[in-house]
Amino acid sequence: MRPKKHKTTGSNDLFRARLDQIINMKHELVLLAGKVDWDWIDGEIAPLYSENGRPGIETRFMIGLLLLKHIYGLSDEEVCERWVHDPYFQFFTGEEFFQHTFPHERSDLSHWRKRLGDKLELLLAESLRVAHEAGALRSQDLKRVTVDTTVQPKAITFPTDAKLLHAAIKGLNRLAIRHGVRLRQSYARIAKAAAMMAGRYAHAKQFRRHQRQLRILRSRLGRIIRDIRRKIEGQPALEQAFALPLGRATQIRSQQQRQRGWKLSEVECIGKGKASAPYEFGVKASIVTNNRRAPGGLFVLHASALPDNPYDGHTLRDVIDRTETLTGCPIERAYVDKGYRGHDAQNPRRVFISGQKRGVFGVIKRELRRRSAIEPIIGHLKAEGHLGRCYLKGRAGDAANVVLSAVGHNFRRILAWLRYLLCLFLAQLWRTLARPASINPAS
Repeated sequence: MRPKKHKTTGSNDLFRARLDQIINMKHELVLLAGKVDWDWIDGEIAPLYSENGRPGIETRFMIGLLLLKHIYGLSDEEVCERWVHDPYFQFFTGEEFFQHTFPHERSDLSHWRKRLGDKLELLLAESLRVAHEAGALRSQDLKRVTVDTTVQPKAITFPTDAKLLHAAIKGLNRLAIRHGVRLRQSYARIAKAAAMMAGRYAHAKQFRRHQRQLRILRSRLGRIIRDIRRKIEGQPALEQAFALPLGRATQIRSQQQRQRGWKLSEVECIGKGKASAPYEFGVKASIVTNNRRAPGGLFVLHASALPDNPYDGHTLRDVIDRTETLTGCPIERAYVDKGYRGHDAQNPRRVFISGQKRGVFGVIKRELRRRSAIEPIIGHLKAEGHLGRCYLKGRAGDAANVVLSAVGHNFRRILAWLRYLLCLFLAQLWRTLARPASINPAS
């Protein structure tokens, strides 16, 4: 059922302290909480709920918790722990009185991320709206953008052939025990020893011995697959339960190390030509920022994951279209690096590639020189946000982590802008108070 709307009593409590009486109401988090349109977010999320069941957790609480997590670069556990002893966190999530215990479960954050799915782009649109309302971002800053791609590494070791074969053997054994299928032999000890020795031989560059251990793993996996198929033949329930695992195990057994085309793996091996990291294991991500520096700095206008490692130039058309939909402002010029040569943009004359000479002069030449300003923004997304390592599961987790990292960066820029405005106000106030009173000659 749809969550109940957030309400405040406005009255005092004898045994609890009101948050607005114990915190600084000019703090940047307090000011930011007043600028976010919580009712609009609640209305956009409402279709994701059914009409039956108990009411869900308040939208402001969970959305505020997600924003705080990515603003400060915390994990799910850390943001829940900090919420308990930080009154500003509690005020941002809509609490009226100071709470001494966390009112919900940590796993609710995971459920909410899955529930939101594609709706997470609403938070990115809301961050741009708040920046525009606060004066940190102007409409003219949205017309000329910089587009680039990076790699979002995954928090898993890259699954080599030996690891995949060993995992397939263990998975089929677990599934057989669960469904009561008695196998001739599990090969658990043999598979574990072979996977261990394969890693050691590969490290020592003894590749003939390494291939011998891989053949042992493949042959044992084939025996288990054939044994299971013989035992479940003619039993529709078991055949349906084993259909997907057996298909994946067969794919793992048949795929080779350097084969072309699709391989069964959660991550891609992506080479960006870096000396420090020749190959990165994760998913490619597209980032769009404003080319001209806005009063509040550079904001992320669009962010998305690009699974299957597509060519950068083949993604430009879709990225520009989605950025215009998100910002509501047509893009006049886009500046990209040499990885976008051969792109498919609708108006190719408005896309300028690094190193291009034809048609580059005056303002365009200066703006093309600013294309590299997107690199430190990607660095901030990885160092201060969660783009440097994705801990969420599957492709849905990859997509959610990219968007939420961009949302966190935008709100960090907004908080810095609010602090700057507050300092300007206090400095102006100090100059006004310190100015000596003018003497009236008539008196």
